[in-house]
Amino acid sequence: MIYRFANCEIDTLRHRLRVDGVEKSVEPQVFDLLRHMAENPGRLISHDELIDVVWQGRAVSDSAVSVRISAARSALGDDGTRQAVIRTVPRRGFQLLPAVETVPDDTQPPPAGKDSAREAPAAGRPGDQVVRVCTSADGTRIAYATSGAGYPLVRAGHWLTHLEHDWNSPIWRPFLDALGSRFRVTRYDQRGNGLSDWSVEGFALDDLVDDLAAVADAAGLERFALFGSSQGVPVSIAYAVRHPERVSHLVLHGGFVVGRLLRSDVGEREKGQALLTLIRHSWGQPGSAFIKSFASMFIPDGTSEQLDSLAELQRLTTSPENAARLRAAIDSFDVAALLPQVRVPTLVVHARNDSVQPLDEGRRLAAGIPGAEFLLLDSGNHVVLEQEPAWDVLFRRLDAFLPSASRDA
Repeated sequence: MIYRFANCEIDTLRHRLRVDGVEKSVEPQVFDLLRHMAENPGRLISHDELIDVVWQGRAVSDSAVSVRISAARSALGDDGTRQAVIRTVPRRGFQLLPAVETVPDDTQPPPAGKDSAREAPAAGRPGDQVVRVCTSADGTRIAYATSGAGYPLVRAGHWLTHLEHDWNSPIWRPFLDALGSRFRVTRYDQRGNGLSDWSVEGFALDDLVDDLAAVADAAGLERFALFGSSQGVPVSIAYAVRHPERVSHLVLHGGFVVGRLLRSDVGEREKGQALLTLIRHSWGQPGSAFIKSFASMFIPDGTSEQLDSLAELQRLTTSPENAARLRAAIDSFDVAALLPQVRVPTLVVHARNDSVQPLDEGRRLAAGIPGAEFLLLDSGNHVVLEQEPAWDVLFRRLDAFLPSASRDA
């Protein structure tokens, strides 16, 4: 269903909010709040009703509700002083003031899957993705997507993702298409990021492993190949050690053993602290030197279109506070003790001149995991790009290493 009011449009099927024709990225709880208000225009909605709908009746503080109302107003161009769109009635509740036009969507969603809160096929292309939401062990809602066909492969969440943005990204769409032509791909936005809950208590390694476990369970995957990139590498290792019976093969790309803030190299630790400072002060600011340098650090050989897309992802995917908290957590991960416990076939992939995670970390992974294979890519990009020779090298090796739909794991 599509709801239109004032200068806003809420598309519930595709989970999109547009204001003045521009798509706005909001937390799932904020979207659910706006959707419920659009479904009940003019009606006074109580505090308790919002908690039932948005938080499924879980105990939350008044301030948590107030923060979501404030975020909803901000997304709509409203504020607590004017209250032109969302009105607060003290001690009674909240009210959506404008008239709402309801437009039926001509695309019907497929039946809901296990623990599914919503589905969002991106119309118009074969092999489209479907987005669903599941719940992690601590109640955090995790958005995940499925696409492609073949042997099941899970792509672990990492720092910068947004399921809908990535589906149309000149960086990620070619990668997802290449994977989807070979595998049934399940991927997700990790907590604090993209379409998953932004307001979370912690980003500990165990929390992120719980998120991966929740997605695998919700998607009904009993056994699958696991592909971890960057910070998703320690998460994938920890999951494979915790659930060895679920993982048939492990691919670890651009990863690390010990986070930057814990490394013995003083320069690496200083680099980590400097990056945290820049994130706190410059994250998501359009046109800033930080956005451009940040994108160039990840894909120095990217085209202008690819660099712009990565910069835009920064604006959409999370808040400056979450980006800094998550970066600090990632840079404090240490999975050295887990490496000898990995008991599944493992392929470690690393770019020769990766400036995000040094090559030595990739070598440490390969040396520490029993029987691991190592693939060195002649590239300077943290993310492999379709226009570079390393792209074909990577996918040829994946074809040889991973099961196909016609081969047993």
